[in-house]
Amino acid sequence: METKSYRILLAEDDANLGMLLLDFLEGEGFEVRLCRDGEVALRAYENGSFHLCLLDIMMPKMDGFSLAKVIKEKDAQMPIIFISAKSLKEDKLLAYGMGADDYVCKPFDEDELLWKIKAILRRLPEPNLVSKEPVTIGKYFFDPGNQSLQLGATVKRMTEKESEVLNYLFLHKNKVIKREELLEAVWGENDYFLGRSLDVFISKLRKYLKEDESLSIETVFGVGFIFNVKE
Repeated sequence: METKSYRILLAEDDANLGMLLLDFLEGEGFEVRLCRDGEVALRAYENGSFHLCLLDIMMPKMDGFSLAKVIKEKDAQMPIIFISAKSLKEDKLLAYGMGADDYVCKPFDEDELLWKIKAILRRLPEPNLVSKEPVTIGKYFFDPGNQSLQLGATVKRMTEKESEVLNYLFLHKNKVIKREELLEAVWGENDYFLGRSLDVFISKLRKYLKEDESLSIETVFGVGFIFNVKE
């Protein structure tokens, strides 16, 4: 399977194991965000877009079970694999009862973990393959890979979601984009609460782009948006 467009959140407080898994999974083509404690991992999850979570259990600030509970409340369908030194039956039952897809005890074989990850990802829809090449948008220089929007000497660092929304709008510039299409492309699903979040992101992007009158994000009532870019 093609892995380069799948993003994994890795929460592991063991520095050595974390780096080993990061290098291994990136070597297999995944995009990986490594976090060393549960609170940092939660912030990364809230500001990012992931296809699978690998969570240690015994972490500082927020343990893996607490982190998984919050993640599942936000997205019940998010795949979670626990990686832990805790091997008691009670811990495994608790994990599966929370909706975990798998539970891997340390030490483990990296190749076995890889196949478990791939088996879970095969059940998911193929992620949208979106170009992240830097582009010029009117007076701005937009680098989706680095999540930056530059006007002259001023560089605006964007959140991952802001960058993904703007990138999708630009790739479909001067065309009507349905709300549900944009939500599916960026968040992987379409519901009322995500729609409200999308409106907030659109409002922020309008402010970021306000210095160039040739650019506008137009709301098409009851349908979606058009990113108007005058050539």
